[in-house]
Amino acid sequence: MPVKHATTLRAYPEIGYGGYTRCDGTVAFYARVNALLTPDSHVLDIGCGRGACFDDESSPWRNSLRNFRGRARHVTGIDVDEDGDSNPSLDTFHLIKDHANWPIEDDSIDLAVSNYVLEHVEDPAAFFSECHRVLKPGGLICLQTPNRYSYVSMIASVIPNRFHARITSKVQDSRRSDDVFPTYYRCNTRRAVTRIMRRAGFDVTVLRHEAEPAYLRFSTLAYRLGVIAHRLMPPPLASTLLIYARKR
Repeated sequence: MPVKHATTLRAYPEIGYGGYTRCDGTVAFYARVNALLTPDSHVLDIGCGRGACFDDESSPWRNSLRNFRGRARHVTGIDVDEDGDSNPSLDTFHLIKDHANWPIEDDSIDLAVSNYVLEHVEDPAAFFSECHRVLKPGGLICLQTPNRYSYVSMIASVIPNRFHARITSKVQDSRRSDDVFPTYYRCNTRRAVTRIMRRAGFDVTVLRHEAEPAYLRFSTLAYRLGVIAHRLMPPPLASTLLIYARKR
C-alpha cells in the first residue's frame, strides 16, 4: 500500500509548513548552490534532464531553488537525452554526443551543477576532466549523488541495470521509466570522489547527508521503519554525498 500523506506528516510534521522535511536533501544541496550563485554567473546544468522535478507541486519554494533561470546571466543544460531540450529552467540546451568532449567552450562556466548524475558515469576521470576544462579558473562545481555504501545503492548494485526501470517504477510511482538510467557507482564514496577530483585539478569538500527514506514509500510499514533507521544511520552509511569543489 502506498504511503499516505498522514504517515509522512506523522514522521515529519514540518512538511505541512512549506512542503519539505527538515532533512530534505534537495533543500540542503540547493541552498548552498544558491549561496554560490550570482547574477553574473553562467551556470551549467550537467545531466539536466527534461525537468521532471518541476512536475512536483508539493513545494513551489523547493522547486524554485533548482531554477536559476532569470537569476543567473545564462543557464546552459547538457544531457545525453534529447528530452533535455524541454527543460523549462534552461536558456540553452546542448546534446552530448561524445562523453569525452562536451559541446561547451573552454573556461566559459562560472558554476556547474550535477544532481544525481555521477552514479551514472562510466568514466569519472573523463567526466571531471571535462568539468575542469569548461570551468573558468576559480569556477565552482556542485554535485549531489548517492553514497555507494548506502543500503539503496548496495541493493541497486546487485540488481542488473535492465531491471532498474521496472523496479524503480514500483517503489516510486511518480517516476517515469524513461527517467531511469544505468548506474555504475564508480565514484560514489567520499574517498573516491576526493581522490579523482583532486587529480583533475579541484579543491573539494564532500559532505554526507541523510534524507527521508524516499525509496520506501511503496509501503507504510517499510517507510516507518526507514524513518527510524535513517535517524540512527552511521554517517559512513548515509544515503547521499553533497560535493562542492573549486577549480584551482
